[in-house]
Amino acid sequence: MLFFKPKKAPVKGAVVLITGAGSGIGRLMALGAARRGAKAVVVWDLNGEAAEQTAAEISEMALGEAGSGRQIRASAYTVDVTNEDAVVAAAREVLDEYGRVDILINNAGIVTGKPFLETTGAEVQRSFEVNTISHYRMVRQFLPGMIARDRGSVVTIASAAGLVGVPRQSDYNGSKFGAVGFAQSLRQELRHMGSRVHTLLYCPYYISTGMFEGVKTKFPLVLPILTPEQVARQVLDAIEKGTQFKVHPPIVRLVQILQAFPVPFMDAIVEFFGVADTMDDFTGRK
Repeated sequence: MLFFKPKKAPVKGAVVLITGAGSGIGRLMALGAARRGAKAVVVWDLNGEAAEQTAAEISEMALGEAGSGRQIRASAYTVDVTNEDAVVAAAREVLDEYGRVDILINNAGIVTGKPFLETTGAEVQRSFEVNTISHYRMVRQFLPGMIARDRGSVVTIASAAGLVGVPRQSDYNGSKFGAVGFAQSLRQELRHMGSRVHTLLYCPYYISTGMFEGVKTKFPLVLPILTPEQVARQVLDAIEKGTQFKVHPPIVRLVQILQAFPVPFMDAIVEFFGVADTMDDFTGRK
């Protein structure tokens, strides 16, 4: 058990469910999974019209490859992942339709980008509901089947903000730290029980989506703002390689090492790299 590793989770032939897949990175991961030969891609999003559009793109892709012998199924669900009853009901429909979910990607996320004293209690609650608690709800529905089959993958799309605190992210940081802790605990629990179910914790730096419109970086060559296409590809690659923890860019891993140093030293390094200034011009999605 010392160097126990889970099974790899090939996308080819898998039933893949992605939350927040109506747009952005979720949509790109859904399309990417279809291109890699997924048996089915299940699109969940709060915006039902956007979910339908992603599923339609996948279906069109399948029609375009009609002569390849591959069949790709796609379905869209309008689901509010902060609603326990809605998650349970939709999960039951998915399992009735497909019989299983092989790869679950918890991707849905929100950010307010406000100073702490301007953030309302309702906004804090929703940040944790979407960015953290929804992961518990989702995994509870599909993990039992994965454990029974002794294969599958649970993916947590967290953030570098789950590793280091940043001004104007008190709710976002807290919720992403929670997602990181959940993913790490789940990985250890599965390992301890001898399950071969794979888990991936992915912590990217800022991504150039509307969600973080206006963020900036002091050293773009060292701490680049990532593209959605790059992130979607990295997540799918990591799942297929059996990677369990990925941070991008790799230099972000330094913040974990810095935790061992006195706080003034760590704060000075974070300040030097301009991390504390990244949200100064934040506008977010309008």
